[in-house]
Amino acid sequence: MKSKVLNYSIIIEPDTETGTNNPGFSAHCPALGIADDGDTVEEALANIKKTIEFHLECLAEEGKEIPSPTSTQSFLTNVQVSAPANYA
Repeated sequence: MKSKVLNYSIIIEPDTETGTNNPGFSAHCPALGIADDGDTVEEALANIKKTIEFHLECLAEEGKEIPSPTSTQSFLTNVQVSAPANYA
């Protein structure tokens, strides 16, 4: 069976582990609407890669369409806002 390489955009952000409040990272794939986590950036990236591959395998087995990596456009930008006067 031939495979094709797809390049999905991933957003990785600092996070805390639910229940323990230990620091870690969450990884989100907007095009697929799935997420995973890890103790480090590298672990979160490795975990989301495995999750994406599993998700794509499930979609293929169910005969469902595999979303294109460009099916969802994400933008990263900054916005300036006014903070309350008492903000340090």
